[in-house]
Amino acid sequence: MRNALWGAALSVLIAGCVPNSPADGPARSATTRPPAPPGGAKVTGTLAEGLPSPWGLAALPGGDLLVSSRDERTVTRIDGRTGARSPLGEVPGVVPGGEGGLLGLAVRDGWVYAYLTAESDNRIVRMRYGGGAGDRLGAPEPVFTGIPKGRIHNGGRIAFGPDGMLYAGTGETGRTGLAQDRSSLGGKILRLTPEGAPAPGNPFPGSPVYSYGHRNVQGFAWDGDGRLWAAEFGQDTWDELNLVEPGRNYGWPVVEGRAGRAGFVDPVAQWRTSEASPSGIAYARGAIWMAGLRGERLWRIPLSGEERSGDPRAFLIGEYGRLRTVLATGGGGLLVVTSETDGRGTPEPGDDRILRVEVD
Repeated sequence: MRNALWGAALSVLIAGCVPNSPADGPARSATTRPPAPPGGAKVTGTLAEGLPSPWGLAALPGGDLLVSSRDERTVTRIDGRTGARSPLGEVPGVVPGGEGGLLGLAVRDGWVYAYLTAESDNRIVRMRYGGGAGDRLGAPEPVFTGIPKGRIHNGGRIAFGPDGMLYAGTGETGRTGLAQDRSSLGGKILRLTPEGAPAPGNPFPGSPVYSYGHRNVQGFAWDGDGRLWAAEFGQDTWDELNLVEPGRNYGWPVVEGRAGRAGFVDPVAQWRTSEASPSGIAYARGAIWMAGLRGERLWRIPLSGEERSGDPRAFLIGEYGRLRTVLATGGGGLLVVTSETDGRGTPEPGDDRILRVEVD
């Protein structure tokens, strides 16, 4: 999985979240920003603004969007052309606190799926939604429960893969041993049927666990070859972008970043803990695009078939503050959600926003 071209080039910087401190860090940088590289990515407009603690973003058929508010516990529909907002209601049973609350969203077959922090656990629920004018979310039905919760490292990203299965990224809640314990749901990537059963073909029979040894998985994307990529917070040294394969061990807490140790998978890319705290990722125009919280930037990690080519490059450095979520649009562009109102940023008028980003 390594490429000699990536050796030194991928020792670029990123920030992780330390168990006893808020390491997805301060908000907007007050320092002079380095000039952005020419080309690559530029903001072409703001689709929506004034969003409280936005976290999850999902596309509806037809191009409108759903956005979750982590702390307000609400889901809002955003018109994909005008940015007009339609509140769909508060999701019952959400207990916000720390890094928990109403987190990732996914949409499938008239259902809205949500990863949320409840009173006793993190869980995935689904709600009926017709999608018409004036429609509201139905009552939540549990899909999968019992994921460990904590003040930190609750994971939260969910997405349907090309195989039609539901993938969920979980965190180890600061209890590092959970990541290596295959009987625990903490520090894992889970693969489920849409109804919440362990998916057929999972690497450990009867188990929802797809991969393990993760600290706090925050982003998913599938590339043009159908390969799964995941972004993950490190602790004191390295944040990671991993190419995820079934049944593999990604090392935490035994190793962080590249270690070259038998039995563990090294990340494809790693960053020092000051330039990222990677959150959502998306695949567009041959590259993974990764949002940085503490790093306050959008990273481009180019891919080319089985080989990685070129260096990661950063865009939007400090311009919009913390970046939480990235969604690829049908035209090859991106929607990027900022995260200044989550208690770790420095909100400015108009925060938080959904930005339209053109990439090449």
